[in-house]
Amino acid sequence: MGARKHNRAEAIKEAKKTKYSAALRNCPTSPRKMRLVADLVRGVGVKRALDLLKFSPKEASRKLEKLLLSAISNWQIKNEGVRMEDANLFVKEVFVDSGRMLKRLRPAPQGRAHRIRKRSNHVTIILESKQISE
Repeated sequence: MGARKHNRAEAIKEAKKTKYSAALRNCPTSPRKMRLVADLVRGVGVKRALDLLKFSPKEASRKLEKLLLSAISNWQIKNEGVRMEDANLFVKEVFVDSGRMLKRLRPAPQGRAHRIRKRSNHVTIILESKQISE
């Protein structure tokens, strides 16, 4: 591997040490409904995001709350001995991509059929800690 490539790989590795993520695959909710909930927590502190998700009436918020707890757990594994309150964690990125689509047919009048698309999605949460400048 060349020196430039090696330096770039090291820089990427260092950047990943401050990012903590979790992913949810094939969640049986439409991406449009999940994006409504994801927009609530993007750029918000972790404690506030958990509160928003806990008291949101939407079904997708339950799944996103579990995913956020998983990302927090991933942070705790990488940072043993550090308190979560001191780290100032916030939700840096949340993105929702469409997953696989189950295609079904529903009978319609006069021998026709309407297509039903049962959508699913993939959600990824990335947390980052704010560095407090002193």
